[in-house]
Amino acid sequence: MKRSMSLGTPRSRRHSRAFAAIVVGSLFFVACGSDGGGSTETAAPSTDAPAVTDAPAVTDAPSGEDGPPTGPEMLVGMVNTEGNPNGLDFPDIRRFAEAAFEYMNAHGGFGGRPVKLETCVAGGTPETSQACAQELVGKGVELILLGLDLFPDFATYDAAGVPVIGVLPILPPDNTANALFLTGGNATTTAVMAVIAQERYQAKTVGIIHADNAGANSTAAGVEAALDKAGITWKAVKGGDNETDAGYLGLMQAANADDPDILISLYADAGCIGTIRGYATAGITKPVLTTSICSDSDVISQVGDDANGWVFVGGQIERDTPQKALLQSIVAPYIPNEETGEMGVEPADVKTTALGLGGLGTVLVLTLRDIAAQMVAEGTEMSGSNLYDYLKVTKGLFLFGGITPLNCGAAAPAYASFCSFVFEATEYKDGAVVSVENAKLWDSTPLLP
Repeated sequence: MKRSMSLGTPRSRRHSRAFAAIVVGSLFFVACGSDGGGSTETAAPSTDAPAVTDAPAVTDAPSGEDGPPTGPEMLVGMVNTEGNPNGLDFPDIRRFAEAAFEYMNAHGGFGGRPVKLETCVAGGTPETSQACAQELVGKGVELILLGLDLFPDFATYDAAGVPVIGVLPILPPDNTANALFLTGGNATTTAVMAVIAQERYQAKTVGIIHADNAGANSTAAGVEAALDKAGITWKAVKGGDNETDAGYLGLMQAANADDPDILISLYADAGCIGTIRGYATAGITKPVLTTSICSDSDVISQVGDDANGWVFVGGQIERDTPQKALLQSIVAPYIPNEETGEMGVEPADVKTTALGLGGLGTVLVLTLRDIAAQMVAEGTEMSGSNLYDYLKVTKGLFLFGGITPLNCGAAAPAYASFCSFVFEATEYKDGAVVSVENAKLWDSTPLLP
């Protein structure tokens, strides 16, 4: 029988981290992967997944131009949430998107057109999102990009006939909005956890642990709904945002008390370290599914072989690709130097897996850049509406990085706005974070909650 018990519910002091837990599974979808400890796996993907080379080639000049674009200027609007006193503050998404557009305007533009980017900061309330929509529509933008906007005013955009493309759906209204989101966010991540539990481990019972805050509870609800759909029985154990070593040990022991087939942990950051150590101390050896945040090198360097048996959903192995090098070069000037405190580092020093939510802005822009280049090369004029329509119906497109295929509307009507549904998983094995089943792409659609 399913049951949920709480082991303490202290008030969260890290609201932004709680929010990030909602979207954690979508942070590392570029072909840069985890830079986990030890060596990295370099084996070629299996036939279950498209190889990196299957994606369209990425060049520095998407429209065949080596310098600035010569077409008519394109006015693009972007809405992003910043400055909310509850911690909903994600300026790096906007900053990294601006950096990507700055690069584009020196290298071929957006399908041959230079871009003027108008940004508007939403404050995490419906009123501020509505004000941004009205402001940008009033300026005559021909395309709206969403960073993280909790309450997009789709009605205003619809009325003005302005297409909307976002990187990540957040709240349920996004799922069926007249918009396109390049990733599936929380819904696809949680569904893949259930898919892996069912397909790889033939699990019948699962123990879940997570913090008792808004973000973790939302993520857990998605996991539980997907497990229900798979016919898998679960028990959830809730803890505090920050536990002692003894607290994490107690959580792992409680989740494992009924001897489930596998465990799922939704903790992040320090919680990754605490739960992995608790798992090892308790002598548990069964598989654990968690998010890709726990495969970060800062975590692996602390826990080492205690992470044996842990699988990181949404993680990817490190791959030295042109896309990775381009991403590093674009964001390097906007990352503070830890030694000097000044802005700017060497591109080679950029840890692409450490870009956090800011990386979403770059990936959004660079994905659309590559799609625009392909569209124009096929003879379609570059405009916001044409780009939206092309993305919506064209097969064979990929997220920036060339690993994740885009297939907008594949899970309509419940998730009509989603454009990607499959991604990799990694695991700690033999001293390294390696790809699960030779870079297999796991499909979330059968168990979307």
